[in-house]
Order: sequence, then C-alpha cells, then structure tokens
Amino acid sequence: MFSQIRKRDGRIVEFHESKITDAIFRAAKAVGGEDKQMAMELTLAVLKALKGRYNGNVFSVEDVQDMVEKVLIENGHARTAKAYIIYRNSRTRIRDAKSDLMDAVQEILKETNRENANVSNSPSAKVLQISEVASVNYYLNRVIPEDEAVAHREGDIYIHDLAWYGKTLTCLQIPLGRLLSEGFDNGHGYIRPPKSIKTAAALAAIILQSNQNDMHGGQSFAYFDRDMAPYVKAEYARQEKDLRAALAALEIEVDEEKLQALVMERVENETYQAMEGFIYNLNTMHSRAGAQVPFSSINFGTDTSWQGRMVTRTFLQAYEKGLGKGEAPIFPNVCFKIKKGVNYEAGDPNYDLFQLSMQVACKRLFPNFAFQDASFNRPYNERGEEVAYMGCRTRVIGNVNGPEVTDGRGNLSFTSINLPRLGLRAAGNMDVFWRILDETIDLVIKQLLTRYDVQKNLRVKDFPFLMGQRLYLDSEKLSRNDRIEPVIKHGTLSMGFIGLAECLVALTGKHHGESPEAQDLGLKIVRHMRHRMEEASEKHGLNFTLLATPAEGLSGKFTKKDREKFGLVKGVNDRDWYTNSFHVPVEYKINAFEKIAIEGPYHQYTNAGHISYVELPSAPLHNLQAFEALVKAMYEADMGYAAVNFPVDICKACGLNGVIDGEMCPKCGSDRISRVRRITGYLSTLDHFNDAKKAEESNRRVHYYPKSYGCH
Repeated sequence: MFSQIRKRDGRIVEFHESKITDAIFRAAKAVGGEDKQMAMELTLAVLKALKGRYNGNVFSVEDVQDMVEKVLIENGHARTAKAYIIYRNSRTRIRDAKSDLMDAVQEILKETNRENANVSNSPSAKVLQISEVASVNYYLNRVIPEDEAVAHREGDIYIHDLAWYGKTLTCLQIPLGRLLSEGFDNGHGYIRPPKSIKTAAALAAIILQSNQNDMHGGQSFAYFDRDMAPYVKAEYARQEKDLRAALAALEIEVDEEKLQALVMERVENETYQAMEGFIYNLNTMHSRAGAQVPFSSINFGTDTSWQGRMVTRTFLQAYEKGLGKGEAPIFPNVCFKIKKGVNYEAGDPNYDLFQLSMQVACKRLFPNFAFQDASFNRPYNERGEEVAYMGCRTRVIGNVNGPEVTDGRGNLSFTSINLPRLGLRAAGNMDVFWRILDETIDLVIKQLLTRYDVQKNLRVKDFPFLMGQRLYLDSEKLSRNDRIEPVIKHGTLSMGFIGLAECLVALTGKHHGESPEAQDLGLKIVRHMRHRMEEASEKHGLNFTLLATPAEGLSGKFTKKDREKFGLVKGVNDRDWYTNSFHVPVEYKINAFEKIAIEGPYHQYTNAGHISYVELPSAPLHNLQAFEALVKAMYEADMGYAAVNFPVDICKACGLNGVIDGEMCPKCGSDRISRVRRITGYLSTLDHFNDAKKAEESNRRVHYYPKSYGCH
C-alpha cells in the first residue's frame, strides 16, 4: 500500500507496516494484552486511515504515530492508547536528550563551559565535561525517578553534581595527622611516614590530590597546624643532630645558646620552604585527568605550641608572598579559626597570628575566618572538638549515627530549592507559599534518599584511596568488597536554597535588607527549612542538614527558567542571577555593619554550611584597624564563617598588585592582567566566571563604613 515514509531528520526511507504492528503489540502487552492478531487488525485500520488522509503522498513518522493514537482510541483501546502515548513520549525524551547531548558537546568543543570556575580550557577539561554531560543525560533519563528528574529539568530544584550522581560522594575533612603518622598507599606503592617538614608538606599535597580523584567536591584539612606540628619538631631534632655532628667533626666547642638559635633559624627556613612548596603544589598539581587542581582547604590558627605556631606563621608568610611573580594563590582555601582566649584579643597566645592573618587577607582575600565561639559551634568546642569549614562554606559536625567530630566526615550530596520560583507561584498568598514550600522540601528529601540508596551500595573497592586508605570514619572496619553504607551514614545529606532575597520580593515587595518585616519572614522561612531537616534526620536516622547554597553554575540557570515560565518580574528575575543563599543582594546600598547584622542570624540555621561577605573598594592594606573591626563585628553577629572582598588585579608581566583600571598595566604597559575575585567562597579569575557570575560581580556594590567607625 505504501512504500516510503519521511523520518524526523527529513530523510525518505522504505516504509514497513510491521513496525506499526510491533508498536501496538508492545503497548498492548504493557497493559496485559497478548492478542497479536488484534494488533495486526488495528494496523490495517491505521493504514486505511493514512490512505484516506494522505492519498498516496509521503507522510512522516509523527503522522503515523498520531494516527495510531487516534485509531486505538476510536476502536475502544484506551488503555493500550495510554501505554502507547507513554512509550512514545519516553522515546521522544530519549531522542531529545540525545539531541541536547550533541548540542552540549558541540558547545564544549568550542570552549569549556563555566559551570565550575576551577576548570581550565584544556583538552582534558573538554573531555571531562563531555563525559559529565553524557552522565547527566544518562542519570536524568535512565536512573532518577521521573518526578525528581522533571523537577530538576524544569527548575523547581537543582540536583548538584549530577554527573557524579551514582559514582561517588561530595567532600571530606581528611584525617591528615593519622595518614602522615601511619603512612599510606596511593596506588603505586606504600608511602612511609615523613621525617622532615618538607616531606610532610609534599605528602599533604599528594593526599589532597589522591582523594580528589575519588570524589567530586572539596578536600580539606581541619587541623593543619596541629597535624603538621610533629614534623616541625622532627625537623628541629634532625637539624640539631646534624649541627652537633658537624661541629664535633670540626672539633668546635658548642655554644648552646648560639646552637639553639641557629637550629631554630634553620627549622624556620625549612618550614617556610615547606609551606611555600605546599602552596605551589596546590596551584599546579592537577587531578581529574589533568582538568583541574584539587578543591583544597586548610584550617588552622588555634594550635599554641611553638611548632604549630610556626606552621601557621610560615604558611601565612608564604601565602602573602604569592606565586613566582607575586600572583595570588587560588588554592588552598585558607580558613583561620578564631577563638577567645586563643587568638581573638591582645594577650591571647596566638593574637599575633590573628593580626598576621588579617594582614595577609588584606592583600590576598584569604584567609576567611571561622568563628569557634559562635553559639552553634561553641558546644563542640566545649567538648574539645573544633569546627572546621571547607571550600566555599561546607560545615560537617553534628552526627545522629556516631561521634560528632570533623575529621573523617563530609557531605554526601546536596540538592537546592529555587525559592524565588516558590515566591512567584504563591503570588503573595502565604498559605499557598507554605504549602508549596513543604511539598518541595518533601521532594528534596525523597531525592536525597533516592541518591543515598545508590551511594550506599557502592563498595570499598570503588574508592581505592578514600575507603581503601581508611580516610572515612569507621572505614577501617570494612573489607574491600563490603558496601560502604555503614561508613557513609556518618556523612550529611543537605538541602540547599538560593535566592531568599528575590523570594521575599515576590512575597512582600521588599527583600530583607529593605524591610524588618521581610527580614522576620526570611528568618521564619529558613528556620522552617532547618526544622524540616531535623524532622527528616529523626525519621530516617540520617544526617539531614540545611545548606546556604553556593550559587555558581546555578546562579543563572534558575533565572533563565523562571523568565520563561513567569516572564520578566521586576526585582525578582530581571537580572541574570539570583542572590546567593540568604545574602542581601549585591547591588543594594547598605553599610557593612548593617549587612553583617542582617545576615548573621541565618548562620545558626544553615548547619550544613554558610558564609557572609562585605565588599570593599580596594585592599585595606594600610587600615588593619578597620579590617579588624569588620571581623569582630562578624564574630559579635554570631556568624560561623565570613570573609572580606575587594578587587585583586595582578600584572602577570611585572607583578604589580592592586586595583588596575583599564586593560593595561600602568607600570609596565602589559595587557596580561589577572583579575582575581571571590566566587561563592573560592577564589578564581574573572575569565573563568560564567556569564551570570560575571554580571553579578560587575554589579557588586561597596559596603561602606559608617562615619562613626572613622575608617571610610
């Protein structure tokens, strides 16, 4: 009857009526049918209808499918028609996904996308991103339940690091002290414990790199000063032994005072070189097939031993000096822990290190500051456990399944809610808002559990360094073929959120920087989300936590989808980005101390991690008093983790460091200008920012000082 049919790509190919019969029979079998003869009779009805409509003209695959649906329904086969429609839609999704995949690959081959500001534009980076796009496609279309996948695609929620969905975990606070003292195997042989500070620092970098290859998120040391201190002490013993031997060989009488001073000078020099090498390694040592350097963080500042103090001091000095031509180191993310009685006030044993940390931050943006006395961190401190932060904000400490410690634990996965969308959907009706917020939270909890059920069935052998070298809490109890569930129950499952400010505008007409009433509502929303996470922890026996989401790649995705859905809404989606978590919008004019006071209360509720910033016009190199006033205001506002931002421009030709206006260096005339900015907690250069984050950065307004502080 028919000899040709037009495919979706326009090609004319041979027509086979048996394909219609097969499709109808598959749909019938899906609802319990077994009558192949009926499928053949229905095929004849389809062919007859096609002949009547197209009268010998060539029709398309879509035309045939439309006619099959029509014939099934008209002949009383509604259930079979429904099964056929579902099958047809699933095939359409697969085809569309393949098409989207190819489009994405084409774009990546032109230039690496800027989902992640730590990814270069190298060939290996392109291959990595192509594989990630393919993985995302696979998980969304073949693994993740339909309701969760649809919510992600449409922009109600965002499943972070989707490319790594079923293969690994997010991040870890690595037990550096144990690994160095016991030795480890990174796959190419056993590494024995170091005997010098230089070797210890080199191995610390190798540990970060090795574990980054097993995970997709941050790698951190919670007690860098404490864990490196024994190797400074060992260095002292080595240097003293060598010097005494040299003097004895020369038959020179030992002057103990001069000897000890010389030993200490040598130890200080060796430790400085070790820290310098550590910084160089973390900015050049690539992981993930050479696509990026590890997402490394270190925490220090509270070890008061002379060895620990030396580690902190020399690291800060080396970090301040920068890389070869004075460039700002991008990694590690440096977290200086602040605690009264240790380093917060004049007279505290490490107060000088706090002063040095601020001096370095005034030039290099890092360190950030982790406040141990915050109301939600202090209880752990009182039990002898310090709270460390990781990367852009991650915090892991509470534990419903074991010891509440930092070392050996991390986040398993996190999924974020699009708060502005909920505000737009509610259209000012708070009853509707609370209902759809709870519905969305329910979906996120379900999604986190779905992913956890995949992760928990991975085995020790899937993580040769992370689990094989016993980095995770309790992993020493597992064998190579064991499932990792008994271990990862110590990790956290986090719900994040983005755009509280825009959500408040959608609900009330003002954000929390503009209105005390909006601030009260904002706190109520975030407090409610935290309460729901605590309920989930109690119900499921897992560590559900609330995260103030770092909005990097996500920053522009939600806005684009919401414009398509709601049109342009002033004050909500009329910019290219949504505001980071609970922050006051970057373009809003507000003084630094008011911003700190508004954002401070949110830290206590976001127990999976948080960070706040203030923005300065330039590095406050000559006004340490003003910088300290900001840090102490953050401390008094009960913040857990905070930092100060300002532009850092560096000429890569001559090393000029400061704010460089225009495209040329005023000192040497070079156009090789590196513009370092903070992006969601990490540092990066502007050329690595995605378009939404570039737009956000260009709109950042300086948070001025009130005149009463005398430091404008």
